[in-house]
Amino acid sequence: MTNGTELPVTQVDFAPPQERRPSQPPYDPTGTIAGLLQVPGANNANNNKESTPGSSSTPSPSRPGSTRASSINAMNANTQVRYEDPDFTHPPELNYTLRTRKKSIFWFWLLIILDCVCMPIALYFGLWYGTSLSHNAVFSISTGALGSVSIFEYFIRFHRLWKKGSTCRVIGAKRFYLDWFHWNLSVAWIAVMIELIVGTVPEEPPIRLLAMPVPSMVFAFGVEMLVMDIARIAGYRAPIRISSLPRGSPLRPGIYSIIEDICAVDGSGGTEFRQRLNLRYMASHHFRLMLHRLTLFWAFGACAIAAITTALIFTIQRDAAYVVGWVVPFIWAGIWAGITLVWVQKSLKREYETWDEVKWKA
Repeated sequence: MTNGTELPVTQVDFAPPQERRPSQPPYDPTGTIAGLLQVPGANNANNNKESTPGSSSTPSPSRPGSTRASSINAMNANTQVRYEDPDFTHPPELNYTLRTRKKSIFWFWLLIILDCVCMPIALYFGLWYGTSLSHNAVFSISTGALGSVSIFEYFIRFHRLWKKGSTCRVIGAKRFYLDWFHWNLSVAWIAVMIELIVGTVPEEPPIRLLAMPVPSMVFAFGVEMLVMDIARIAGYRAPIRISSLPRGSPLRPGIYSIIEDICAVDGSGGTEFRQRLNLRYMASHHFRLMLHRLTLFWAFGACAIAAITTALIFTIQRDAAYVVGWVVPFIWAGIWAGITLVWVQKSLKREYETWDEVKWKA
């Protein structure tokens, strides 16, 4: 601070100069090795942050304030973390683990499976074969009951992002932006509802069409991840904001924003996780390569399982087709998630073991 005015927040360039020996210390053009690291475009992210206890608001040209308080606010903004490993002795920590969240993950997915797998199948067979209701009424009831847990979780997620002083908001964005995954989820739910409503209009509902919502959603997410990764490799920049990645920034692997948003909001990692993930991505060549491979793994897998499920739905017996449409994508997702956990653990272990050799590739 100088004369009560606020200096701009320091940004550190991770890339070393072109002619640099591996034994040299990290390149630090600002002269502040332990400075605050930010996502591009995050300078305006503090508009909605709460004041730090015991400090006053950051001074502005029209409103003088405490130099010390301004310094505290700048250091503790909810979109910033301190990185104090100037020698890059290890990859920047994510400070996030699934081990302490096992129970939450278990109960969340148990409720989702009961809501989106067991309920539609139970209502279909129970009402279709166990009552004298018209076929149209059967699917009107099942459509109305579907997704209650998912929709409840959707609005909880909205509240976490929208509320004043949110601790999981996107870096550098206003509260109305929410995050990229939430907008994707909104469009996906609208598409699913349209599909189900159209399917329940006829007097004799097209059961095969009503088995398509989950494969359709899986296919859409797979295509999106694949397109984003192809565009990234081709050198395109973000046409719009993608979570913490501002418009015009170089694209990142398609799975990056999904990890960022789910861990920050649903996994309670908060804005701190968004920042730490960004630092890890910028600093680690191995981490970027892992996310690229994971994107292809999930994107091609999603497209393949959606195509296989669709083919089965329109070729096998009607009742079996309905079960396949609602069950198979979830079985696939469980298998892919298990493989991903093992893959990521081994990949991160290798990243640490080879860090001294590859850290300058950042």
